[in-house]
Amino acid sequence: MRVLIVEGNTMAAKQLQRFFAGQNHRGEVAESGEDALELLRHYEFDVAVLSLSLPDMYGSRVIRRIRSARVTIPVMALSYRLQSGLSVDAFAAGADDVVDERVDRTELLARMHALVRRNRGHSQSTLSRGPLTLDLDRHEVTANGNIVSLTSKEFELLQLLMLRKNMVLTKETILEQLYGGMDEPEAKIVDVFVCKVRKKLARAGLDNVVGTVWGRGYTVRDIGRDSGQTSTVPYVPLPAEPAGRTHVFA
Repeated sequence: MRVLIVEGNTMAAKQLQRFFAGQNHRGEVAESGEDALELLRHYEFDVAVLSLSLPDMYGSRVIRRIRSARVTIPVMALSYRLQSGLSVDAFAAGADDVVDERVDRTELLARMHALVRRNRGHSQSTLSRGPLTLDLDRHEVTANGNIVSLTSKEFELLQLLMLRKNMVLTKETILEQLYGGMDEPEAKIVDVFVCKVRKKLARAGLDNVVGTVWGRGYTVRDIGRDSGQTSTVPYVPLPAEPAGRTHVFA
């Protein structure tokens, strides 16, 4: 998961970044509202964790500009002692949640995950396709009742494909989603991740979960619970996403 951390306090920003890294999440820091808007113009994030006290503008103004540009990223606002005026302004501007900036990090992470799930249309913390289950909170994969150990990028890849079941994702689209346009390796790394995921799921008794559409990309198909095999379904191609965002912030 890619997190945009909008925090003017350098020490607090680094602490959040280290915490998210320890949870296998990539945190990108913006030290001002304008920096945050600039990053959102060009890169894709899963969620923004935004301080309402920024050096160049009120956090609520940043949120309002994000929403006016029709950017649907979930926004969690951090308020000192939940100051009522700032909290109300943040919600009115379009924040999805407002919490005390001193909140326990475990609760912060749980709230953040909940926002991302709702934004993606999933209220539950798990994704299931037949005998394959992904626990989004624990980053745990279960296949036929067996725990499958995946790296962070392998998990993100499988999660992305399962969220878009029966759609074909190009390598470029997958690469953009995994790295957000920042420090991207060559596209062939996607083939490496897919190969490793396939082998690990196959050892757990699930073959051909990730299908290849030659010349197009990869997809996750419906999985039969009884047989443990994937079923044949029509493919719905998904166009490649652009390398950068083109949102205009007022």
